[in-house]
Amino acid sequence: MERAKEICPTTSMGKLKEGAILVDVRELKEINEVAFGVVNQLIIPLSEFEERYQEIPKDKEVIIACLGGSRSLKAVYYLMNHGYKTVYNMREGMEKWARKGFPIQGDASHIIDTSSCCSNDGCC
Repeated sequence: MERAKEICPTTSMGKLKEGAILVDVRELKEINEVAFGVVNQLIIPLSEFEERYQEIPKDKEVIIACLGGSRSLKAVYYLMNHGYKTVYNMREGMEKWARKGFPIQGDASHIIDTSSCCSNDGCC
């Protein structure tokens, strides 16, 4: 099997502006605290993914995201195994999305570690 394609939040934002769909696979409790602030998204928690993956269109570019990128990577491979061709894992997920200052709904302060070197764009 081929390797999953991974893209950063900046590339994800560009693809979303061009019509891609974001699929957030975090659990509802996490999403209720802080959500991606984009219009073209689906919320399909990983715990429901096998039952609901058909809701994701095969004819669009699809970006899968979670908090840090590991759960979304599982979902990407699942979709690849089910015939999806243009599916991407958002590397570092919501954590990096929020650090970059991209649109969110809610309070992301609990997931952004400002003491870490990785909160500084020039570092990581």
